[in-house]
Amino acid sequence: MLEVEIRYRLTDRDALCQRLAEWGVRDSSERVEMDDYFNAPHKDFRQTDEALRLRCVGPKNCLTYKGPRRDTHTKTRPEIEVPLADGEEIAQLARTFLTALGFRYVATVSKRRRVYRLQRQGFPIEVCVDEVDHVGSFIEVEILTEEDRYEDAQAVVLQITQELGLQQRELRSYLQMVLESQGKQTENESRSSPPSNKAEVAS
Repeated sequence: MLEVEIRYRLTDRDALCQRLAEWGVRDSSERVEMDDYFNAPHKDFRQTDEALRLRCVGPKNCLTYKGPRRDTHTKTRPEIEVPLADGEEIAQLARTFLTALGFRYVATVSKRRRVYRLQRQGFPIEVCVDEVDHVGSFIEVEILTEEDRYEDAQAVVLQITQELGLQQRELRSYLQMVLESQGKQTENESRSSPPSNKAEVAS
């Protein structure tokens, strides 16, 4: 699957919510996502533009690989997501598993996310409003699609951002922005091991 996505700084939440309401779009309840990022032992994901993360949303856990970006207009990447069993114990086992294989913990991105879902030209679309700890407020418009519908999905995503009046596009990843906010320009300057629990991240 391809994740076709574009991200902007959120400058006017009220105007955004009003526009989505005019479209008849309802939002989901807010959720907290905790993403632990890892770098590989056999190559440097900073150089190859790849990512590996462990995402925890409440008790739900999953591993996600993201490949290099496809274009400069959107943040389109190949994405492979592997659901894991629920629970903090499983999340900790996944961290231990990755570090035992030589993967190096980079940082944790914590955000509060509210998702608005709509349909456009046959695509299920998510408009995500994110409050990212230490970084700020953002809006993402994204579609998951098959390879043969990539160009159509890209056009839909770009059209929606225009209709929403979004202007301050953000090309950096949340991980990059979090590391920059912490004064860590390289992966080697970050922690050598992941936090043992979510409370440690929140502190």
